[in-house]
Amino acid sequence: PGVVVVLTEREVTYRQIFTDDRPLPVDPHPSYNGYSTGRWDAETLVVRSSGFRDGIWLDRAGNPLTPAATITERFRRKDYGHLEISVTVDDPKAYTAPWTVTLNQFIVLNTELIDYHCAENEKDTAHFLGK
Repeated sequence: PGVVVVLTEREVTYRQIFTDDRPLPVDPHPSYNGYSTGRWDAETLVVRSSGFRDGIWLDRAGNPLTPAATITERFRRKDYGHLEISVTVDDPKAYTAPWTVTLNQFIVLNTELIDYHCAENEKDTAHFLGK
């Protein structure tokens, strides 16, 4: 039992997934990534999340996600280098029924996380120093 931390390049965010058998809170403090708890089901990490902020998007296409949403993810390592993530979105205020999508991720060796943060109308980028 403990915490799984997910680091994300996009928007330079992190996410905590508590794996100590705690339930999802009834009234969590709203956040962009929600509040997540996880448990192992054989070789699959099952994560449930709720407590999302109002007015956020589920994806870059602008699909909505409301504070009424619960997201269930199933992380399964198919083999070395391949991760399958099944995501079920249950948001009765935004969708007529729960729906599921499966993502397939692969390992990229010998790389590092790169900061990426989108700032609308950013004017300082031209002054940044770097490679």
